[in-house]
Amino acid sequence: MAAEELRGVFERGAEERLPVGLTLLAGAVAAAVVSPLVWVVANALDANGALALLAAPTTIRVFVNSGFLVVGVTLGSLAVGVPAAYLTVRTDMPLRRPLTVLLAMPLVIPSYIGAFAFVSAFGPKGSLQGVLAPLGIESLPSIYGLVGTVLVLTLYTYPYVFLTTRAALKSMDTTLIDAARTLGHTRTEAFRRVTVPQIRPAVAAGCLLVALYALSDFGTPAIMRYDVFTRVIFSNYNNVLGGGRDLAAMLSLQLVVVTGIILAVESRVRGSGVEADAPNARTTPVRLGRWRWPAAGVCTAVVLFALAVPLGVLTTWLLQAGQPTTGALGFEVTYVTNSVFVAAGAALVSGLAALPVAYFAARHAHPFASLFERASYIGYAVPGVVIGLALVFFGAHYGGSLYRNGLILLPLLVFAYVVRFLPQAVGSSRAAVEQVSGQLPEAARTLGRTPTEAFRDVTFPLVAPGVVAGAALVFLTTLKELPVTLMLRPAGFDTLVTRVWTAYGSGYVGQAALPAFVLLFVSALSMLLLLRMEEYDVE
Repeated sequence: MAAEELRGVFERGAEERLPVGLTLLAGAVAAAVVSPLVWVVANALDANGALALLAAPTTIRVFVNSGFLVVGVTLGSLAVGVPAAYLTVRTDMPLRRPLTVLLAMPLVIPSYIGAFAFVSAFGPKGSLQGVLAPLGIESLPSIYGLVGTVLVLTLYTYPYVFLTTRAALKSMDTTLIDAARTLGHTRTEAFRRVTVPQIRPAVAAGCLLVALYALSDFGTPAIMRYDVFTRVIFSNYNNVLGGGRDLAAMLSLQLVVVTGIILAVESRVRGSGVEADAPNARTTPVRLGRWRWPAAGVCTAVVLFALAVPLGVLTTWLLQAGQPTTGALGFEVTYVTNSVFVAAGAALVSGLAALPVAYFAARHAHPFASLFERASYIGYAVPGVVIGLALVFFGAHYGGSLYRNGLILLPLLVFAYVVRFLPQAVGSSRAAVEQVSGQLPEAARTLGRTPTEAFRDVTFPLVAPGVVAGAALVFLTTLKELPVTLMLRPAGFDTLVTRVWTAYGSGYVGQAALPAFVLLFVSALSMLLLLRMEEYDVE
């Protein structure tokens, strides 16, 4: 009887029988990805005085601060991204093509590098203060706190809204707008009643990415001295065996709950959109008249703030450092080799782990397939500082001397990267699998090949480019990951990210410039890879 019940678990009616090995393998990957979240929840529920911690002034303050930050950054990105997308797609604004590329480029700059640059330029004793001092201006409004954090994060997250909105505007049927105008609607009314319903799902998707990024970002709030979930969790993680463990666990659980609320709100706001009868139908662009060049000027100002400030500051640091580029305070090749080593490990493991999940989800319309694929995406929704904290908990409790001596930190670090960025590999691999006809491996089966041989000789060579592309994206993204690297790296194991962080924190800003430029180069590569994978059009 037990055998019959087990067989029923792997069958979907009479029409489909799930392969046991593939199902178990995909399930194991999904369980591994979910395990850090389970660990955090278990520790939070086991915390001493959980209710008191929830009502503590620190907890309430962090919750409120994080809420203000998420709302502020999301609204700011909405205010910048949607108008910029509309101007570059639907109007006759000059320089639309170069501005489209430049408006997307802030994604190349990690937000913590942008925060370093803005503090250096506009903070106390910053570059701007030095220029204004001879004019009698002794101080500037503080860039620290909520306002500065919202400003910096908005500048480096609005492209999410810009790109998704722009894609929706390019694919919509603009003849509907002309029809609305002929019925007597003003341009504003036509935009509200016709354009907004069609682009709302794309705008909501972009806002979701912005909100999740703002909620999970650690570097920018830490630099801007603004207490949010990630900053306070990170400050308590070193004391996981003491009093800091309970507070960090409770804050992590709250952070996960808030993330879930954001996902639920986005799902309600997004709606199903409006389907056009003739998508991509184009009409004459909206004429801006005398506002053509002012509109281009506003877009250019956004680009200058987001790109020129950090690039200018980093160049100044590099030229004025006056410090050696080698030695204890200088740039070491090991920063690059260490970064490449752990990123390559994460990319390899992610590619291998993503393949069974992607293949299972693409080839089988079964609840298990959907469940395992959705579980693999949890790392994207759970902030890196929570994943890092969970693995610190695990290592401190069960790692024993291996953890204390740092022997298992590198495997834990790679595992954290895999949990964090596996969705990138799964998405690319599934897209590749779906492009391969299921009849090809079936033909190989009729020629006497086993399922494993058919996959190895027929399917895998065809999906390999997609698997490699996903692994490459994981590699490039891993190089920029900050909180996980800081929390789990072994002592003395410095990467490009940790070098930028420690050099700036120690006041050696000149030594932060070169690794920062390398990170920008890596970010540019990942941006180009994303655009190529999506075949993005800037026309």
